[in-house]
Amino acid sequence: MEKELLRLIYEKGFKFSEEATFKLASGKMSSYYIDCRVVTSLAKAKYLISQLMFKKIVDLNVVAIGGPETGAIPIADAVSYASYLHGKEIKSFWIRKEPKGHGLKKWIEGDVKEGDRVVIVDDVITTGASTIDAMRRAREGGLVVVKAMVLVDREEEEGKHNIEKEGVKVEALFTVSDLMRFHEQG
Repeated sequence: MEKELLRLIYEKGFKFSEEATFKLASGKMSSYYIDCRVVTSLAKAKYLISQLMFKKIVDLNVVAIGGPETGAIPIADAVSYASYLHGKEIKSFWIRKEPKGHGLKKWIEGDVKEGDRVVIVDDVITTGASTIDAMRRAREGGLVVVKAMVLVDREEEEGKHNIEKEGVKVEALFTVSDLMRFHEQG
């Protein structure tokens, strides 16, 4: 399953250039870009992601999995669905970039409540800023963040280290090194 998902990420979401032509959210220029949103729109990728991530969180005694809009939504929903099929329901939730402007004006969407143990998920980490922001919002909402999961760690700008400074272990399914090895094998 891992190799199959890595191939999908490489074929559908990995863009490479000899020159640093891709501008990242951090403002930094890079010679590669990882577009996980294309990948997570694929049914096969959702299946593979859900199976791999579910296995890594099933024993954590968590109630829900979620993270920042929009990158975390298809991942969290896929893992939640897989959990139900495996007989251990884990709900999904997501955290807005801005609180809803009407109604309940919530930051967090989903059936979670204060004291719930959760996993924060994100598609790609570079600096870790969006994951950290989601963890902080979750904690402000009374959720207990027990782990962070990411589809791809860019292994740059101390993203994983920055997240772990918040007291949460981070696990990536893949790293940019994995994608570069795949790229070099051509």
